[in-house]
Amino acid sequence: MTASPLDIALFAAKLGVVFFVILTMAAYLVLAERRILAWIQDRKGPNRVGPFGMLQPLADLIKLLTKEDFIPSAADRWLFLLAPAMAAIPAILTFAVIPFGAPITIAGRQVPLLIADLNVGVLFFLALSSIAVYGMAIGGWASNSKYSLLGGIRGLAQLISYELSMGLSLVPVIMLAHSFSLTAIVDAQSTVPFIVYQPVAFIIFLISITAECKRIPFDIPEAEGELVAGFHTEYSGMRFGLFFVGEYINIIVLGGLATTFFLGGWHGPFLPPVVWFTIKSLAVAFFFIWMRGTLPRLRYDQLMHLGWKVLTPLALVNILATGWWLALAAS
Repeated sequence: MTASPLDIALFAAKLGVVFFVILTMAAYLVLAERRILAWIQDRKGPNRVGPFGMLQPLADLIKLLTKEDFIPSAADRWLFLLAPAMAAIPAILTFAVIPFGAPITIAGRQVPLLIADLNVGVLFFLALSSIAVYGMAIGGWASNSKYSLLGGIRGLAQLISYELSMGLSLVPVIMLAHSFSLTAIVDAQSTVPFIVYQPVAFIIFLISITAECKRIPFDIPEAEGELVAGFHTEYSGMRFGLFFVGEYINIIVLGGLATTFFLGGWHGPFLPPVVWFTIKSLAVAFFFIWMRGTLPRLRYDQLMHLGWKVLTPLALVNILATGWWLALAAS
């Protein structure tokens, strides 16, 4: 079927709005984190640039764009340039399958509030999350620096470990919704969110996406005290900014996925659906920030032990328990 000009225009409009909103939210999430951490630590955060420091993200952007941008002489030039894009782009693409509101009617036709309603949306998310691993690994390798390489290897092992538990935690959600489509998963939570039925899966997913975002207590790939900055030690200017922005875009996207899988998506009383989705997603983002201001970094052996010997077996047991419960309910 050939798409009409109106369909193309609506698709382009949704794409532009989502892209603008994600980048804006990522920029101001950095400011929010700095202010919240300042509040936790009883000090003042950024408050000089603009009213209440609201123009600080713009100042940070100007600083990154005007800093000297260099490539180490021994680096693999093309891979060095490719790695930052591989870290940021998959996070943005993941948002394409997340329904962020109830369908609306425009010009007599129903328009779903998501960019692409894939019937394999969960697999699409897992595939893109695995691609993001390469950005970190390639960035560490291409820099030709021992600190960067060590950070990249750490990150590669960490993300592979926690992607397994993250994927397994979503199996009970798929079993309850009977679909891989994120739209169908949200529709299945119209009355009761899945966190009520799957609190264990939610906790496993939340811990796993914290590790996916490389947030404290799982920021082993960066570990400033021992690796300088980890896999992006040799990056500067806007290339470093892409790694930095990619991390915060990932926080927003994974907050949206936690909302979609476990918190009922855009469903909620009184407020518009988009507002509910935003509130729930930002609540998950606040959880990430709160943990950064509260918890110490894990040792590497503790991180791997938690992923392989605690979360993964627990996720498998939860799958078996969910299957047993569904079988009893059907009999």
